[in-house]
Amino acid sequence: MAPHPLDCLSVEEIKTVVSLVKKHHGSKTLHFKTVNNVEPPKALLVPYLEAVRAGKTPITPPRVGYANYYVLNDKRASEAWIDLNNGTITNVAEAKPGTHPPIDHLEAEGALKVIFADPQFKAAIKKCGLEDKMHTVACDGWMYACQDDAVFPRYLQGLMYARDPETNHPESNIYAYPIPFVPVYDVLNKQFVRIDWCATGGDEDDVDGFNYDTRKEEFDCLEHCVANEYHPSLQKSFRTDLKPYNVVQPEGPSFTCEGNTVSWQKWKFIVGFTTREGMVIHDVTYDGRNVFHRLSMSEMAVPYADPRPPLHRKMAFDFGDCGGGNCANELSLGCDCLGTIKYFDGNIVDPNGKPIAKKNVICMHEQDDGILWKHTNYRTGAPAIVRRRILVLQTILTVANYEYIFAWHFSLDGSIDHEIRATGIVSTQAIDAGKTSKWGVVVSPGALAASHQHIFCLRIDPAIDGYNNTAMVAETKTYPTDPETNPNGNAFSLEYTPFETSGFTDWDVTKNRYINIVNENKINPISGRKVGYKLGHLTTPLLLASEGSHHRSRAAFATHGLWVTKHRDQEFYAGGVWTNQSFNEVDGVRDAAARNENVRDDDIVVWHSFGLTHYPRVEDFPVMPSEIMKVHLSPVDFFTANPAIDVPPSTQKFNRSVEVLESKCCNKL
Repeated sequence: MAPHPLDCLSVEEIKTVVSLVKKHHGSKTLHFKTVNNVEPPKALLVPYLEAVRAGKTPITPPRVGYANYYVLNDKRASEAWIDLNNGTITNVAEAKPGTHPPIDHLEAEGALKVIFADPQFKAAIKKCGLEDKMHTVACDGWMYACQDDAVFPRYLQGLMYARDPETNHPESNIYAYPIPFVPVYDVLNKQFVRIDWCATGGDEDDVDGFNYDTRKEEFDCLEHCVANEYHPSLQKSFRTDLKPYNVVQPEGPSFTCEGNTVSWQKWKFIVGFTTREGMVIHDVTYDGRNVFHRLSMSEMAVPYADPRPPLHRKMAFDFGDCGGGNCANELSLGCDCLGTIKYFDGNIVDPNGKPIAKKNVICMHEQDDGILWKHTNYRTGAPAIVRRRILVLQTILTVANYEYIFAWHFSLDGSIDHEIRATGIVSTQAIDAGKTSKWGVVVSPGALAASHQHIFCLRIDPAIDGYNNTAMVAETKTYPTDPETNPNGNAFSLEYTPFETSGFTDWDVTKNRYINIVNENKINPISGRKVGYKLGHLTTPLLLASEGSHHRSRAAFATHGLWVTKHRDQEFYAGGVWTNQSFNEVDGVRDAAARNENVRDDDIVVWHSFGLTHYPRVEDFPVMPSEIMKVHLSPVDFFTANPAIDVPPSTQKFNRSVEVLESKCCNKL
């Protein structure tokens, strides 16, 4: 059977792409980063999707593959597009000098071999008094964030740590033992570049500038650190009074799947997966009505706050620099999801071009989520109650020390939530014994967790009853007391202002400002207002780096909470295509907004930037409890009544709850 146009490339298709690209470059050595399906142009994809929904035979768009790779002989990044129907390359393009694709594990592993063998590295280890602990030393390979617009070689920097010297256990928490230097490595030339030393003093040491001379040379820099373990195999004991919690659906789940097309409680959508974005949701309809064309997490920037070089360079674009699909976990039953689970797989490619089948990268299950609606008629005492069940689609990324849990929640009432949970281990750096720093918090002796941000950008491609929509800025208008129009001073109303051309806005809680995405051509017969969906945004601080900083120039998407742009095919990435070692955000959402294109009653995209400003706490170590954020998309005058009014009532016969009799002890008084 032919693949769906939105399916990720099969293993055989990946092999075809890789073979053609290798053949094109002859004897040259290639290092592959991405091999993906190119999403068909919307002008071809939409008629296909509509034909399928209508039960007609669709015209299948051309199947196109894309490869992003290094030509190592030339030390240049390249791209290629392949017509998979004909098995031919249609275009090859070289990236501009200084442009670099994402990092990968093979590069990091190669870097460590060279770094650990270099005399300068060994001298640095000796200077830290760690020659006898060299067997415990570990390294996190990090992206190198450039701070000017010069053409830099392909660099990788290493954040240095050690396992617990007492045990050298492979699961030891290395972030409890930070080492105060950063080796820099030239990836393409496979050369050690230099050692950058880190300041380890406290606030009192940096009065007249940054003081790098607060440690004794050749004195064990880890002597004041202590083991601080998170792994179950290293715990002395566990709680014994936590009873099993089993989620059982004796009649099976309420959803059905045909390939990657999911049907559940009037919802229908397609689950997608890409190397860069990870999970993508396509073609979302409710009861046969178009709601959203495409939903995805577009980008995430993680800038750190310590201004002392070299750690001022710590800024990751976890999607652009690493890849959400590349970092996706292979999920396990009973661990990452509970209940009756459906899994979705995805295919990526290793640096040699070999396909990698990643199993269970997305899990889907139903979940009880409390009360959906309830009312008790106080006159009769008769209650009516319906429980909120949601369909959860979840993926989990491990990006070095951090985990990110991304989940779409589809509800019975026509609303959709995007939930993010940040967990994992905070990135630490060395600090002298007994000292503190305003740039972070000491979470374990000798381990300073620097303050930082996680700025996300959610990409929303709406299709509210059709593909021409308008983003309305909704604000509350208040009125002065007036003897005729507002005699008691209590009046306020809601006013809408449409985005006419592409641009941005920021949130204003004093005006209750939000965005309503509407179809101006469809009027609700009850309210007389335009049908729409409200973006229940997160009003959070955005990028805190100052104007003119390299952090700010690299992540312009993170400077405003809401962007509206005109749709263009393949314009998916808020921070631009090339983020690794970028100095400016190029072809990202800022540039798209600056085109000043019409976005009223047009094919638009809404981008929502929000973030977590993380001032670490001791409770975040040795592993961080999940920090939860949620964006809510809810219907506004889209329906003619509560769409969940037909959900069966919650009853004991259906739910089969069990009462704990001891809970009645208070009635014995």
